[in-house]
Amino acid sequence: MAVQARERLLTAAEDLFYAEGIRAVGVERILTVSGVGRASFYRHFASKDELVIAVLTRTDERWRAWLRETITGYGLPAGERPIAVFDALGEWLDGAGYRGCAFINAMVEAADRTSPVHEVAVAHKDAVTDYLDRLLAEAGRDDHENLAPELMLLVEGALVTSLREGTSEGAARAGRIARVLLARQPDPRDAVRRRLRVVTGGIR
Repeated sequence: MAVQARERLLTAAEDLFYAEGIRAVGVERILTVSGVGRASFYRHFASKDELVIAVLTRTDERWRAWLRETITGYGLPAGERPIAVFDALGEWLDGAGYRGCAFINAMVEAADRTSPVHEVAVAHKDAVTDYLDRLLAEAGRDDHENLAPELMLLVEGALVTSLREGTSEGAARAGRIARVLLARQPDPRDAVRRRLRVVTGGIR
C-alpha cells in the first residue's frame, strides 16, 4: 500500500506540474488528485520540493530510457544514430499534450541556479549531452566532445521552437542543421592536440 501511495503521489504531481506549473500546484491539490492523505504524503516526502525532485528524477530516467530504446529500435548503423535523435525527438513532440520540456520549465520556475530543483534539471541536460557524445564517439567522430554540446543546443532549440510553433517541425529543421554539422570534417590538428594532452597529462 505504501508503494502504491507513493506512486499515486508521483503520478498526480507529474501530471499537475507539467500541465499547470510547479509553483501553481500546491500540496493540497496533489493530495486531492492522488487520493493520498496528508500523513501518508509526509511519510514519503519531507516537503513539496522533495516531491518535485523525485518527479523530475523519475521523468529523467523514463525519458532517457525511451530515447535509448527508440534509437536502438531504428536498427541504424552507428554513423546514422546521432541524426536519428532528431527523428525520435520529432516523434515525441508529435505526442499529445506537449507543453514544453519539463526540465526547461523547471529551470525557469526554479530561478535560483543553486537550488536542488535547478540542479536536477541541469543534470538531466548533462546526461542527454553525454548520450549524444557516446553516439558520436560510436559513429567514429574524433571531434565528438565538441560536437555533442552543439547537437544538444539544437535539441534544446527544437524543444523551445516546437512549443512556440505548436508542431514538431523544429525537430526536423534541427536535424537538417545537424547533418550540416556532421558533414563538416574535423581539423586533424584537434585530434593531435587531444592525444598530446593525454600523453602529457594535460600539461601544455
